[in-house]
Amino acid sequence: MTLRPTAIVLVCAALLFSSGCSILPESEPATLYRLPSIDVQPVTPSSDSITTHQRLAVAAPQAGHLLSSNRIVVYPEGNIVNVYEGARWQEDAPDLLQSRLITGLQQSRLFASVGSDSLPSERLLLSELRHFQSDYATHPPTVKVQLDVQLVSTQNRASIATQSFTTSAQSISTDIPDVVNAFGIASDELAEQLVNWLANQEEANTLD
Repeated sequence: MTLRPTAIVLVCAALLFSSGCSILPESEPATLYRLPSIDVQPVTPSSDSITTHQRLAVAAPQAGHLLSSNRIVVYPEGNIVNVYEGARWQEDAPDLLQSRLITGLQQSRLFASVGSDSLPSERLLLSELRHFQSDYATHPPTVKVQLDVQLVSTQNRASIATQSFTTSAQSISTDIPDVVNAFGIASDELAEQLVNWLANQEEANTLD
């Protein structure tokens, strides 16, 4: 008996599936990275009454298409935008930075409590992530982080204050683990600047 070409294809496909084999090339799994541990010093406001009863909620930053993913973005040269091959953040960049900011604000002891925007609060921190990439304008590359923030009252959704923060840190080499460390340093500096700014806002509101 002679099998038609269609029957031969179907038989081969059945054999491949039954044996657990695949004709598609296997891709190497990406290495997942987290930001290095953070250490933000507690703030010492000039007034003991500042924020002793205030609860702060931190929303995940809004971001463009590429920054909303878990890809590690790099500017290799000129106006070219790329991502590191074989490397990913452990979660999407906005969620990664949200966790970092919450941790830093908790360590600062500026507010009675700090958590995500799913928790009740008197203050809400909204933000937009504008930059979160390494840039080969320098060699080794320099990591740049830019976050535009808005502090909002949850009682009436009124804007209390807005600010834009930009930080950077140069990697010690082109190796991805060293670049990730630079992301951690720049993010730590961003958290420090944010804590100091929020302390000033709360102090100004207390004095009003």
